[in-house]
Amino acid sequence: MSNTADFTQGSILKKLCRFMLPVLGALILQAAYGAVDLLVVGRFGSTSGLSAVSTGSQVLNLVTFVVTQLAMGVTVLIARYIGEKREKEIGAVLGGAAVVFTILAGCLFVLLVLFARPISVLMQAPQEALALTASYVRICGCGILFIVAYNVLSAVFRGLGDSRSPLLFVLVACLVNVAGDLVLVAGLHLDAAGAALATVLAQAVSVGCALAILRRKKLPFTFRKSDVRLNEQCRRFLAIGLPLALQEFLTQLSFLALCAFVNRLGLAASSGYGVASKIVSFVMLVPSALMQSMASFVAQNIGAGNVKRAKKSMFTGIAVGVAFGIVMFALVLRKGDVLAGLFSTDAEVVRRGFEYLRGFAPETIVTAVLFSMVGYFNGSNRTLWVMIQGLIQTLLVRLPLAYYMSIQPNASLTKIGMSAPVATVVGIVLNIGCFLYLNRRDAAKRGAE
Repeated sequence: MSNTADFTQGSILKKLCRFMLPVLGALILQAAYGAVDLLVVGRFGSTSGLSAVSTGSQVLNLVTFVVTQLAMGVTVLIARYIGEKREKEIGAVLGGAAVVFTILAGCLFVLLVLFARPISVLMQAPQEALALTASYVRICGCGILFIVAYNVLSAVFRGLGDSRSPLLFVLVACLVNVAGDLVLVAGLHLDAAGAALATVLAQAVSVGCALAILRRKKLPFTFRKSDVRLNEQCRRFLAIGLPLALQEFLTQLSFLALCAFVNRLGLAASSGYGVASKIVSFVMLVPSALMQSMASFVAQNIGAGNVKRAKKSMFTGIAVGVAFGIVMFALVLRKGDVLAGLFSTDAEVVRRGFEYLRGFAPETIVTAVLFSMVGYFNGSNRTLWVMIQGLIQTLLVRLPLAYYMSIQPNASLTKIGMSAPVATVVGIVLNIGCFLYLNRRDAAKRGAE
């Protein structure tokens, strides 16, 4: 008997939480990479280095999140095959994914290494931090294969219903990153470049751990060398993942644009926004864990023909996420300055970071609703809709509103921060409409039969 999780029976809350908690733990540790980089550079590096890590990590986040969403196609397809009892087809999924993502990593390597400086200029990195920002992007580009491989292997484990193994190898990687930052930044004073080197080294270690665990894991399928080729399974997981990747790409571009808007307000605003972004990345971890877990949970139940249970899991996820979001809302709104002070000793940087967090705070609640719904649609193989609603939020709401707020006299980071929850509320309304429409359509089909 293989050690894959069965989500088609038993308590939804218990099984969802049991699967989600290791996912959350892995996301916390992954977010700790960037947080530790900022923390160490903020304490032992320069303000320019802090701005460079802030801006450079925004570029790296774009790449990482797009790869994660593209790999969601692998997660959903594997979980669907498990639900349908078609495990023998999973080997071809893994082989096809290995080829597709290796090609992608090669393209990203060329882009990030050769065009690191133009990318930094496009991001409007402050002149004092331009060279450091380009160095950070270039070094991370050199290690992009490890970053891509880590996210694809995590997607495979989640599709198999195993969320604990990724937690283990990311824990090891996080410890390596902390040690690397302390040696390279605090010890050797390499500033932003040292932080980038530590991140790449940590990702390389995580990939090694993941491969070792995968080789020892009892798998419900056979993987052969002949599976490593472009095959029919590539088309299937790309059909699921590409809309999500495109939506995520444009969403992250909007955040890069937001970073550029803020960079125009000066070095303190740039560094303050970078600090706030790291706090935000931690606050958003529970909704993100719910979304990733929901996709596997729903896909397996849809594959088993248990649509009612899949819908019920979405509402369970919303309840869990909102309860957590209320606590985070109070923490960010009342103690945001204390949180920002963990990453910088510069009073002006802390003030500007807290200024942004005050506008962003409502996002901690509304995004729990949105992400649970998005996870449900991802698992239901309705990723085209997820892309459409995401683009509406990004291109028609968040980006225009943030730009408008940034060009006002005495522009406030609080008002810029408010663009995120406003866009999320629009996304919730769109998803509720789609959910109700699909329910009515399915009911009409059953009535006609």
